Amino acid sequence: MKKIVLLGLLAVSAMTTPALAINRYNSMSYTCSQAQALVGRERAVIFRYNSGRTNLPLYDRFVADRDSCDIGFYADRSYIPTKDSKSCPVNSCVPGSDYDER
Repeated sequence: MKKIVLLGLLAVSAMTTPALAINRYNSMSYTCSQAQALVGRERAVIFRYNSGRTNLPLYDRFVADRDSCDIGFYADRSYIPTKDSKSCPVNSCVPGSDYDER
């Protein structure tokens, strides 16, 4: 009987736990160091920023390191505009291949 009650409590707990969601931010609201700290703290975030050429909004996922990427992807350096920099270095996941030595 104790096992049934315990399983019931675990099932209810699992249903009430919020799903893990990735947070979205506007990169222009942060300085470069704040944006990098945000990525490091949350491990993966989505930043929105405007394209430098067409001024259209762009969205991308940025990660702390390779452990935040899916299988077959690795973390590679990319750049986003922030409040104090036109090219703040952050990592994003890019597909790898069998020929990559990274």
